[in-house]
Amino acid sequence: MKIVIYEERSYENKVIEEYKKNPELEIITTSETLNANTLNLLKGADAVSTLGYSVLDKKLLDKIKENGVKYLSTRTIGYNHYDVKYAKEIGLKVSNVTYAPNGVADFTVMLMLIAIRKYKPAMWRQNVNDYTLNGLMGKEMRHLTVGVMGTGRIGAAVIKNLSGFGCKILAYDVYKNDSIKELVQYVELDELFNKSDIITLHMPLNKTNENIINKSSIDKMKDGVVIVNTARGELMNIADLTDGIESKKIGALALDVFENENEIYHHYFSTDIIKNKDMAYLRQFPNVILTQHMAFFTDSAVEEMISHSLNCLISFYKTNTCANEL
Repeated sequence: MKIVIYEERSYENKVIEEYKKNPELEIITTSETLNANTLNLLKGADAVSTLGYSVLDKKLLDKIKENGVKYLSTRTIGYNHYDVKYAKEIGLKVSNVTYAPNGVADFTVMLMLIAIRKYKPAMWRQNVNDYTLNGLMGKEMRHLTVGVMGTGRIGAAVIKNLSGFGCKILAYDVYKNDSIKELVQYVELDELFNKSDIITLHMPLNKTNENIINKSSIDKMKDGVVIVNTARGELMNIADLTDGIESKKIGALALDVFENENEIYHHYFSTDIIKNKDMAYLRQFPNVILTQHMAFFTDSAVEEMISHSLNCLISFYKTNTCANEL
């Protein structure tokens, strides 16, 4: 079985090298994305594994199919960069991966605490030996109401983490999660917007929820609301968020993801220019925290992402199905 791994990262090497020891596998790796210019690597390949920056639209999927590839796997939970419906229509098998939600859940709560305790401006001050406290008074989690949008595996893990802080927790999801029903109060979305001091997003991106955080929803929120997003940047309308920060309607933003982040996050730009004006503008504010799409980035999660992806491809090849088939 021949597998081509696109977007290989140095931190994945150790796990990939173990799979290369399997005499039944031929594994080709490249740091490049899967695109029209890198299709030549697919010659003789049965399967492909990518990360989230390879956008597999109809045109590219047709080319992949023409090269004889039968199985696709993204080493991510989200799969909006794949046209899954069309892939299945042309006979390609597709999977995503799962990994323990704890790393993202822990990171989410960390962002909440950084925001409500105003650590970003505090860090700026101590870097120039300014140890004053003016303007740094924070809030305690136990006095706040947190609204969780999406109560799947990650949202549920966030809720379990938050339950130890003594805060009130509201939740919204189309499907209620029985495993956390004793910890939350499920409400309609407008009520969550109205009553939450902190709102955190844990939804998969799809056509129904793109830009779900926008001017209309922000207007329904409390003055000074804190918004946290470790899911997908496209869940938020950046122009409306910026207006909310400038008007002080939004008290703080803590974002691990950003719209149009693909050519920036996980790349080196220390001596270059960031070609995302919205990102460059928002990051200046003392109450806006941006991290580089790293909530997932723990040793155990990375190992699971690679092994689940490759195991799914092997399972497709041997049995025509896998646990994470989409």
